[in-house]
Amino acid sequence: MILRLRSIGRAPASRLHVANPWSIPLAILLAVVAAAGWLSGPLGLAIAIAVELGVGGLGAVALIGPAKPGLGLARYTTLAIAGVAATLVGRLVPGGASLLGVPPLAVLLWGALVLEIRGEPVALERTLLDLVLTAVVFAMAAGVDAVFGNNGWPPPMLLVVLVSFLAALRSAELRGRGGVHAVGQSLLHALAIGQVALALDLLALPGLVGPAILALAFYAWGGAAEALDRGASARAVVVEFGSLAVLGLLVALLMYRP
Repeated sequence: MILRLRSIGRAPASRLHVANPWSIPLAILLAVVAAAGWLSGPLGLAIAIAVELGVGGLGAVALIGPAKPGLGLARYTTLAIAGVAATLVGRLVPGGASLLGVPPLAVLLWGALVLEIRGEPVALERTLLDLVLTAVVFAMAAGVDAVFGNNGWPPPMLLVVLVSFLAALRSAELRGRGGVHAVGQSLLHALAIGQVALALDLLALPGLVGPAILALAFYAWGGAAEALDRGASARAVVVEFGSLAVLGLLVALLMYRP
């Protein structure tokens, strides 16, 4: 990440324009649908999620355009999973106060969509997309815990693992991986997130601590994979990103309430 930030220069002027004017109304529509899900009952929430998946997915396909070699396919899912995660996590905010989040949510969804429309991201855009994917994992984990809890079968946390797989697939594509390599790396990434989610479920941490640690695990795993791809030694990667794992473990143990 540090090497990528150091390589950031001024973006070409051709990349500073809005990629497609239809991206703005699409982002506003998805933000409004998410707000409707925040204030609705279970049926309304289910409809809102279905609309986020359908409109977000098809809208991204229409605006991004045909698939191109080397850019991957997971970028078509970024807007949809971001919309679903926002719909779920918004229910943590009580009553009409959540409506204050509609304008910033529309801006965030629009920004994520524009980054995907532009195609091959430069260093800064890659960093922003990585942060978007990490935020999606955090919001999905927090929202699933708030809406579904920890009970039921199949476990609701499987939804988080599924979204984490899609986010990990996009992360692998941003690192230049494609095809079987991208799928394999994303499966390992999602498996690691599932193991962390199971451990956090057993600890029953308060508030948003669990989702934050899960998002940290997602980000750290992606960073470790990128470091290895860039030729960093396995020992350096273990020391650097293992320290993050130890930090997350210490926080979890300190917050644990039996």
